[in-house]
Amino acid sequence: MPTALVTGASRGIGRGVATSFADAGWRVFTTGRTIALAELPPAVARITCDHADDAQTLRAFDEVAAAGGGLDVLVNGAWGGYEQMVEDGAFTWADPFWTQPAHRWTGMFDAGVRAAFIASQHAARRMLSVRRGLIVHLGFWAAQRHLGNAIYGAAKAATNKLVADMAHELRPHGIAVVSLYPGLVRTESVLAAAAQGAFDLANSESPEFIGRVIAALYADPQLMRRSGQVVVAAAAARELGVVDIDGKSPEPVRLDAFVAQ
Repeated sequence: MPTALVTGASRGIGRGVATSFADAGWRVFTTGRTIALAELPPAVARITCDHADDAQTLRAFDEVAAAGGGLDVLVNGAWGGYEQMVEDGAFTWADPFWTQPAHRWTGMFDAGVRAAFIASQHAARRMLSVRRGLIVHLGFWAAQRHLGNAIYGAAKAATNKLVADMAHELRPHGIAVVSLYPGLVRTESVLAAAAQGAFDLANSESPEFIGRVIAALYADPQLMRRSGQVVVAAAAARELGVVDIDGKSPEPVRLDAFVAQ
């Protein structure tokens, strides 16, 4: 079975992805600042790591390498951008840029985009020798349109561009890189914001659903044709026969709804 490393798996999408991989029998390593406290299957290996610290990231990859078995899939789940969406009882996520808290930039760029770049470097170096692998970033198709807040748009646009260029450079080596766009995922932060009336969860997805989609992408013989693309998780799920943990098939986001405005 494949070996995967899921960063930022203490909670949210990362925890759901790691759980899905473990349920499928994968060998799973996880990282996070509070990973020791995470609710994960017993078979999942936990490595305490703050991906804002490059030295800790290197140690995490060294630990995976020391365990043997290589690395087949990296999922860059570490992302500080969704922390503290509600502050002092107010939903600040959609505030204009001049009132956005500085920690949101740090969370999205330092603990998000940059952390994913460094982790991808380490993963690529380990995948080159076997000429196969999958690196997954959590991106967004509609980064060219204002949606959410200015920092979010800039971070997701940067992620998508990184994916396109990484894929170009890794294509001759048989390694795929995708920007996976989940729909509305029922993470802890989203559920808290929904309680404030910020989100309608009618067409939402479980965190585990994203793991199921990634596993199906990795198993797809046509994986390389998707490399460099933004892949809408629900659309790929329908194509690959994947359903959510409740048996439902989430409605894919309509791409034509995100024409630049």
